[in-house]
Amino acid sequence: MTFAHLTVDAPEPAPGAVLLAGIPGSGKSTVAAALTARFARSAHIEVDDLQSLIRSGGRRPTPDGDPEADRQILLRARNACLLAGSLAAAGFLPVLDDVVVRRSHLDFYRAHTKATPLRVVILAPGPDKAWERNNARDKRLTTNWAFLDEAMRAELPDQGVWIDNAHQTVEETVEAVLRATGLTAEG
Repeated sequence: MTFAHLTVDAPEPAPGAVLLAGIPGSGKSTVAAALTARFARSAHIEVDDLQSLIRSGGRRPTPDGDPEADRQILLRARNACLLAGSLAAAGFLPVLDDVVVRRSHLDFYRAHTKATPLRVVILAPGPDKAWERNNARDKRLTTNWAFLDEAMRAELPDQGVWIDNAHQTVEETVEAVLRATGLTAEG
């Protein structure tokens, strides 16, 4: 078998990318999985998973702040953008999910995402609901990151589309994302 005549890119690239942002427990991964299931060609990029590729020297964020962990946050975001661009060029709608609460972090995504437009959706169920969801899931965090909700609301109030999914089912939230982004599920 020869691949000389094949190309990686699709004749028709994906219509941009979606970034689902929010604090831990806001439903990003669950909604991203359900959203990508609605499309014939899509990819769910869990940005947290990119952190696990670092086998030695990896640093996770802490409430106290850690410059190396912050550098690695941008490293994984850059790699998520590269992956999203590659997948979009190949015709797959990339849906990224990441904890994005700072304007500088969102600006970094916008500057590095080649899959355009980048549709930013902020899931905002509130800190209490996010903590409740965190405690009911498998990838439960031991640190309550609820304080990030205040930072997100202060730094990103006019950014993207905000969806209060505190009392929505996953399917209702997916429908809200589709309406807000103008994307049409094909699969």
